[in-house]
Amino acid sequence: MQTIDKLEKIDKTLNGCCLTIGNFDGVHLGHQAILRRARQIAAQFGNCPVVVLTFDPHPVAILHPEQMPRVLTPLLLRTALLEAAEVDYLVVLKDSYQMLTLSPQDFVEKFLMKTISPKAVVEGDDFHFGYGRSGDAKTLVQLGKTFGFDTAIVDAERMTINNKSARISSTLIRHLLHKGAVADAAKALSRPYRLMGNVIKGRGKGAELGFPTANIDPHDQIIPVDGVYAGFVSVADTLEELCMAEQKIPAVFSLGRAKTFVSKHPLLIEAHLLDKKSENLYGKYLAMDFIDFIRTQQRFKSPKELAEQIAKDCRKAENILNS
Repeated sequence: MQTIDKLEKIDKTLNGCCLTIGNFDGVHLGHQAILRRARQIAAQFGNCPVVVLTFDPHPVAILHPEQMPRVLTPLLLRTALLEAAEVDYLVVLKDSYQMLTLSPQDFVEKFLMKTISPKAVVEGDDFHFGYGRSGDAKTLVQLGKTFGFDTAIVDAERMTINNKSARISSTLIRHLLHKGAVADAAKALSRPYRLMGNVIKGRGKGAELGFPTANIDPHDQIIPVDGVYAGFVSVADTLEELCMAEQKIPAVFSLGRAKTFVSKHPLLIEAHLLDKKSENLYGKYLAMDFIDFIRTQQRFKSPKELAEQIAKDCRKAENILNS
């Protein structure tokens, strides 16, 4: 996959492509359905390139920065996932304020047709574009007829949560993570939620209790609700390598503010690796893949009680991960 991060780098190679536009945060099952449809249409047009046009930062960060949520997938991870989905070109609009203020027609006429000139555009049924999100899927279909490109609208993917049908979206997955429902989030993503960061020096409390941990500093991603989780860890020398690493080292994760003995403390994100042969991780990058929620954070009267609970957490995590 080739990434294009400047408008002036777009050339006629993309003309006649099958295009899809969106943030693709998470590259979840709904996004995957759009990409599959795009590949099918590209094949019908003689294997024309599949092109994803995305934004970095998120448009909300430009138009309403105070409302900007943390992301599920930073650009590096999103890029790796889109490449794995067989996208041919990724166009990243970075300085997009002027683009976001265009009317739907001007966006298509003055930008899309003059720079990319797609043969087909594929979007989800909740697609919005143009100033104030004033254009929708129906608008796109009409503009396609006017400017001569085919339009395919893909229905949303759905999943069952608590016996109710829910539309899969980035918003839904954020909501699930904020509740600690990481197993449901994994179903919506088609893979465990991955939180990435560089390994930093911790307080050493885990090692004192006999359960050493690796602490990470995450990179502007959504952090699941405070609690203890079962999951897998991957380690790499660079963030780029980490995006698609799949070591699957079993681990217990602890996310919380050290309320065990004190009332105020910065958020700690820790992984205790159940594989005792694991290497020294300082200076490395670490990915935490969340499999299931074990318990909420709680205070303990003594280090002994905490150590006993951690041992229980480890046994429960082993059972979850082995199954």
